[in-house]
Amino acid sequence: MKTIHTYTNGRLEPRDGEVVREFPLVLHVNGRELATLVASPHELRFLVAGFLRLQGFVASVADFNVLSVCEDFGIASVRIRGDLPERLKPVLTSGCGSGITFNLDMPEPTSPVGTDRFTPAAVFRLMEELARRAEGYRSHGGIHSAAVGDAFGNLVLFAEDIGRHNTLDRIAGEALLKGIELAGKVLVTSGRVSTEMAAKAARLGISLIASRTSPTDLAVRMCDDAGICLIGYVRGGKFTVYAHQERLLIEQSVGAGCPRLGRGDRAPTGAPHPIPGVTGVILAGGASARMGSNKALLPYRGGRFIEAIHRQLAELFDEVILVTNNPEQYAFLPCRKVPDLFPGMGALAGIHSGLSHSANPAIFAVACDMPYLNADLIRHLAGRADRGGVLIPESHGGLEPLHAVYGKGCLAAIEATLLTGERRIVSFFDRTNVNKVNAEEVAGFDPAFASFSNVNTPEEYFRLRGEEHGAVGQGPEVEWATAATTLR
Repeated sequence: MKTIHTYTNGRLEPRDGEVVREFPLVLHVNGRELATLVASPHELRFLVAGFLRLQGFVASVADFNVLSVCEDFGIASVRIRGDLPERLKPVLTSGCGSGITFNLDMPEPTSPVGTDRFTPAAVFRLMEELARRAEGYRSHGGIHSAAVGDAFGNLVLFAEDIGRHNTLDRIAGEALLKGIELAGKVLVTSGRVSTEMAAKAARLGISLIASRTSPTDLAVRMCDDAGICLIGYVRGGKFTVYAHQERLLIEQSVGAGCPRLGRGDRAPTGAPHPIPGVTGVILAGGASARMGSNKALLPYRGGRFIEAIHRQLAELFDEVILVTNNPEQYAFLPCRKVPDLFPGMGALAGIHSGLSHSANPAIFAVACDMPYLNADLIRHLAGRADRGGVLIPESHGGLEPLHAVYGKGCLAAIEATLLTGERRIVSFFDRTNVNKVNAEEVAGFDPAFASFSNVNTPEEYFRLRGEEHGAVGQGPEVEWATAATTLR
């Protein structure tokens, strides 16, 4: 920490603040001083390996005989197979942190850039994850971040540094040393996309580059030539495409940001439009102890119980996510499956995971055993989503947290609560903004409050099947209050 001064309203006020660190690393290769890399002082072996890889001096781990970094003296000593070129012409790049390259011309990609197509949801999801991880930039500025992910929007590698070109070197080096293939992946970055960034991405076989800011004209030309989709100004659900817009899967951007559509992921023709800005999340946790078997997989309406829930949500939302720690049990569902990030912490951890993985700023979370969902009520709730807090309906039994809308602004509060060991969903409500939809308003859509019913026991399940076949005269409101209280 350092004492810095802030000027406000004609006064200088002292405060403790962090200043981003700058670390010069002298790189020796085969006994020859090659360059001084100015970078952030962490994971320098990845930086060195990636720099040499993207200059074309190494192509595999086997090309390194020695890779040693002495942080005390700021020296990296490397011995590689083969010799360096006799004459090297350094080029100072436009990147932050005194960027330097010896090979700025368009390289031949290590693997051919394929014909993969990507959904906007995947791009937004990766950019959201990049922003979430970029703590250094938010805390004191001056730090760039980058990440690579797959076509589904799953993050694979992340790096940050004072130089945006260094972030890609770090990713390239870590991927090389860990044996991770980058061809066909998506690169997202916080900084401007300049020529050296585009050239390095092409060398790695990157298929799509997205940035929060703009590319340069030469970077656009380079991406055009390399077949890379180039996107800038990814902000607030919008972006600008500068090259190869045909690689975006616009019309099919549904169902968890997945390029391949599956049964039930698109609203049927003539149905109301999907609810914008909200992801449907199904929570498939729970031991089903009272049922004696996984209730989500019980037969219902010509399929499995959870299929009916998914089908309803897929008609309401562009993106549907299933939170489960056993994805192999739900391979039949055409949506993305994500695990708990806090295993063993119940439904609260499921909501946290759904929010973390959502490509949208809010989610509608529902349990996997609620057979009487009301589409009009869900639209009413999701249409009032608060990305900064919770929107939760009430019934005569109280709050209904497993049929509620949660915004990404809740993530910090949920994480803080989970770290204390608290598992109840409502336990984080005093840390965030909570808006309630009272029982009278809910009754306008669902007078019996059947939406909040669930199935916990064999008796409840057989009663449900009886109603399905017309064998039981009672409505779905039977014992809804007991079931809802059990879920809470």
